[in-house]
Amino acid sequence: MRRTQIEAAWLGKAECRNCGIRDLVLFADLQEADFQLIHQPVEELMLDSGATLYRPGDDGAAAFTIRSGLVKLVQYLPDGNRRIVRLLRAGAVAGLEVLAGRSYEHAAEVLQPALVCRLPREVVERLNQETPRLHRQLMNKWSESLRLADEWLTELNTGTSRQRMARLFLHLASLDEDGLCRMLVREDVGAILSLTTETSSRTVAEFKRLGVVREIRPNTFQLEAEALEKIAVDG
Repeated sequence: MRRTQIEAAWLGKAECRNCGIRDLVLFADLQEADFQLIHQPVEELMLDSGATLYRPGDDGAAAFTIRSGLVKLVQYLPDGNRRIVRLLRAGAVAGLEVLAGRSYEHAAEVLQPALVCRLPREVVERLNQETPRLHRQLMNKWSESLRLADEWLTELNTGTSRQRMARLFLHLASLDEDGLCRMLVREDVGAILSLTTETSSRTVAEFKRLGVVREIRPNTFQLEAEALEKIAVDG
């Protein structure tokens, strides 16, 4: 369940000034005078695993910055299947499409408990019009989103099942400071790699037998990075 921790506009703005990851998100370059342009609350939300930020087709009322945790963007296909098109970690922005006047394109669902900031569309639009500093950040985020989408398609949806799985292990390990890989449930792995759950499970079991990954606790792995990188390239 989500719990609104900041409700007052002025308190919300104070949090933006002092945000621990402010250098990673949209408000990185804002100056003191820019915060005076914010007249609506920027809400801080704590979301448990399984919570949904928005669904595809919903009217876009806000963008969201991820301060901690992990959020997946999911595309639901006409045949009932689903594809995970990106994972968002601290510093990422979800729902940027609403700033172009569009409804949400994906479902944003929480994978690991997440702290997010809800930025009303009107706040971001006004800042974008009033200060070039936010405009630069928005352009950077658009560019980053396109780059990550291209990398995701190239890295995780091409090659053999062994190559895709090796790249996923390495990608997930890069999301954590301790270098461990916290593997997703098999259904999510399949939705990322376009593999059946049986193929995903079989490939993980093979990697464990080869010793290139070692499960130190349920769904948490230590990696032999060099061996996985070789598999990622050579298959």
